[in-house]
Amino acid sequence: MARVREFDTDAALDSAIAVFREHGFEGSSAQMLVDAMGIGRQSLYAAFGDKWQLYCAAVRRYGMGECSAHFDALRSGVRAIGGIKAMLYRVVNTASSPCLGVGSIYEYGTSRSDLNEINSVLAKSLQDAIAARIRDGQREGDIVSDLDPADASEFLIATIAGIRVSGRAGADRGSLGKLADTALRALI
Repeated sequence: MARVREFDTDAALDSAIAVFREHGFEGSSAQMLVDAMGIGRQSLYAAFGDKWQLYCAAVRRYGMGECSAHFDALRSGVRAIGGIKAMLYRVVNTASSPCLGVGSIYEYGTSRSDLNEINSVLAKSLQDAIAARIRDGQREGDIVSDLDPADASEFLIATIAGIRVSGRAGADRGSLGKLADTALRALI
């Protein structure tokens, strides 16, 4: 008879996310993970497979949460440009905390197909949502009409990554806000 799992897998995964955000995959030992997750090694392997599968699950869960928060911010403005500004400033306000999505990309690039697939799906959904808001902003007259929404969306995602890396490197909120403001000015 199989043993019933005696821990909350979502809570354990959230604890693993915290470790991976701070240390990356290579810098996170199995012991660090089980200590943070409050489970034994056997439970970790039974629930998540190996360390790599846990990492991929963590990147997916973290990315889905981040995308959801970005979508909420994008929809928060009365006008599209307000939603885009809210999304950028959400990043400014959280940039001092490590981003697992950006971290996974600079740790592995596109060298791991399973991780690349996770990041590509998440990036595509965010790019599409931003491009849709850019089109809305163009219809509202707040964003220049000759911008290609897909290109501008990629630009904003690159700006978000840059803000996150700069924040992690110690840039203050004022400097990060100027980066966001410059990106916004590029749209109008």
